[in-house]
Amino acid sequence: MTARRSRPAAQPSAPAARLSYLVFRLERRIRARLDDALARHGVTTTEYMALSELRTRDGVSSAELARIAFVTPQAMNLVIRDLERRGLIRRDPHPDGGRTLCARLTPEGVAVLRRCDDSLDDIEAVMLEKVDDATHETLREGLTVCARALRPDAY
Repeated sequence: MTARRSRPAAQPSAPAARLSYLVFRLERRIRARLDDALARHGVTTTEYMALSELRTRDGVSSAELARIAFVTPQAMNLVIRDLERRGLIRRDPHPDGGRTLCARLTPEGVAVLRRCDDSLDDIEAVMLEKVDDATHETLREGLTVCARALRPDAY
C-alpha cells in the first residue's frame, strides 16, 4: 500500500506591514543618506533642519527651534551657537525685549542651505523615481495630515 501524500495546509498570508513601521524604515534610510550628503557640506541634519526652519520662520528663538526639531533647548542652543560662530546665522534681540534672541539666516547661511537642498533633491529624486505625480502629491498630503493629527499645535 502506498502512503498518500497530504498537501501542506495553506499558510495564511502575512499581514501587511504596519504603516508606522514603513514610515520609520523610510525615515531611517533617508536619514542615513541625508547625514552623508550634508556632511559633504559641513552641516549636520539638525543644523540643516534649523537653517530650513529659519528660511520659513525668520526670527525664531532657539527654544522654538528645539521644539520643532525634537531636541532639548540645551542641544539646540549648542547648534545655534555653532551656526552663529560659522557665520550661517545671526541672532538679534527680540523686539519685545528680554533675554530672547531671534535667529536669522545670513547670506552665507542661505548659500549653504541651497547646496544642502540640492543634495536632498537628489535623495528625493531617487526615492520617488518610480512614483507618479498623482501618488507623490497624495503621499505628501497624507503624511501632512498624519503629522498634524499627532502634533496639531505645530502647524
